[in-house]
Parts: sequence; structure tokens; C-alpha cells
Amino acid sequence: MATKKKSSKRKYGKKAGTSVKREMHRYKKGTAKSGKGGKGGKVKSRKQAIAIGLSKARKKGAKVPKKK
Repeated sequence: MATKKKSSKRKYGKKAGTSVKREMHRYKKGTAKSGKGGKGGKVKSRKQAIAIGLSKARKKGAKVPKKK
């Protein structure tokens, strides 16, 4: 049987990484806000900050997989 070779294609683009990195800095500083236009409350978890970063990257057109 032929073995299937796994592709070494990136799942997330570089822009997505920088967007998440920027959002994590905002989260650590305590200035990250959730909701449309940042009018919501304070971001309370790391997961939430990462999700916001990926969402912003997706809007800018970066290579990010679709939401499940």
C-alpha cells in the first residue's frame, strides 16, 4: 500500500500570527476589548484574545481557516 505523504502547507499565514501577537499584547496590557468597535467589556481569557486576533486577521484577508 502507498503511504500518504503529509503536506507541509501552513494552516495560518504570517499576517494571522502578527494579528494574534498584537492582540495578545493588548490583552496583557489590559486594553483589549471585546465586541464590535471595542465597545464591549474587557477580554478575560487568553483564548478569547486569540479568537479576536484571528477574527481581525480574517477580516483583513489573511490566511486563516474558516470558523467551525
